[in-house]
Amino acid sequence: MVTFNSAHCIEHLAKSLATWPHVTIVDNGSNDRTRDLVAQYLPRARWIGLDDNLGFGAANNQALAQVLTPYALLVNPDCLVGAKDALALLQTAHHWPQAAVIVPQLMDSKGRLQLNYGWPRPRWISRGPEAQGPLCVGNACGAVMLLRLDAMPTREWFDTRFFLYYEDEDLCLRLFAAGLPVVVEPSVRVVHVNRGSVRGSRPLQVEYLRGMHHAMSKILFTAKHQGEGAASRQRRLARLQSVAVLLLRVLLPSPRHLARAWGRVVGFWHAPSSY
Repeated sequence: MVTFNSAHCIEHLAKSLATWPHVTIVDNGSNDRTRDLVAQYLPRARWIGLDDNLGFGAANNQALAQVLTPYALLVNPDCLVGAKDALALLQTAHHWPQAAVIVPQLMDSKGRLQLNYGWPRPRWISRGPEAQGPLCVGNACGAVMLLRLDAMPTREWFDTRFFLYYEDEDLCLRLFAAGLPVVVEPSVRVVHVNRGSVRGSRPLQVEYLRGMHHAMSKILFTAKHQGEGAASRQRRLARLQSVAVLLLRVLLPSPRHLARAWGRVVGFWHAPSSY
């Protein structure tokens, strides 16, 4: 698990994780009470505290380098995974031994299913997550992922150039190209409180940074997988669209949405078009 100013999640997480034999937490330089609460509620967890925020993928790589078991379960702080959920994912992995990644069906706090999987180049418009059994997909959300570690012997699962966002989609696309399946197990349903992992004393700054990193990672992803020309075209269009959205947010003000929209404008303006 990777944390960053995630103190508000720890007590709730402990209800499901406190009895797990192996829990590793990599903290990206939190300045709240995350470490104190982990020591209080998850005393058996292994703590790796980083001085600086290295990003989601880089921190996960550090955690995976410490794992000695055949599988590792990545869990966001804003997800509630029970022992039965983890066991069911592991059983699916045993049934699909060629799969590199197994993910559950995510749902929000009201029980509504989230669209947490798809294909790199969709040929049709999906009406929603309606899988009736395990299936291979082209990409999946990294909020909860069971990894078969021998599929990536170097343990460098995530490209560290993606600071936040698109690192999971990049991973899945590389696995897809290598013929290593990513499998969704829809019978396992996990609550995911979207954007619930990070808080802080400056919530608008958090939203601004989310918007900025999402925009920059989007262009970086295109540059890596489609080339500089495609990234340049996407960036030009995204700049215009993000400014239009920002103006709309000014007319219909919501501080949180306005901060995120401004972050996207800045991100698209400064994103490099080369990988």
